Amino acid sequence: MAVAEILAEERPVVPIPLTHRNAYELLAATILSAQCTDVVVNTVTPALFARYPTPADLADARTADLEAIIHATGFFRAKARSLIGMATGVQERFGGEVPGTMDDLVTLPGVGRKTASVVLGQWFAVPAIAVDTHVLRLSKRLGLTDSTDPVRVEADLKAIWPRAMWADTGLRLILHGRATCTARRPRCNECPLWNACLTRGAR
Repeated sequence: MAVAEILAEERPVVPIPLTHRNAYELLAATILSAQCTDVVVNTVTPALFARYPTPADLADARTADLEAIIHATGFFRAKARSLIGMATGVQERFGGEVPGTMDDLVTLPGVGRKTASVVLGQWFAVPAIAVDTHVLRLSKRLGLTDSTDPVRVEADLKAIWPRAMWADTGLRLILHGRATCTARRPRCNECPLWNACLTRGAR
């Protein structure tokens, strides 16, 4: 609990960095965020959602047009396929509404457990932990898990924290990993988790 409590004191409010107005926009933005910064994604999504305001619109998108809009996010060809596939699945199998369960979300193209967890935790208020590279790194450094497998790490973290804390604590870990406990040069002298860290000062 100590890690979750310290992070909550450090960041009492944790709005998700991806700009969105509904579950569809959050899901699309999260797909685009793979291997890309939220800042860049947020510069792309206004044009994306102006052109394709609903899953039905995105499902009918011309691939070349979509690729041009999302080009700046990198891996744009694969992401365009995922976005069109996701939108097609939402439209055809879920009546145009983004589903609110893990089992349903992960059946959509481009949607794995991490992406699904973001949407579940931040839009549907369903307890979930999104395990990305930052959460993997910090969980190991803090001794919260001995695994590097995202599914196992997710289970280990869920066993530690109360369900009500899962979504926000996971997001706080991500933000802490970006700002302080970075991969190559962690700012240990600035870290509020110093006393809880097994590897403090080792990098």
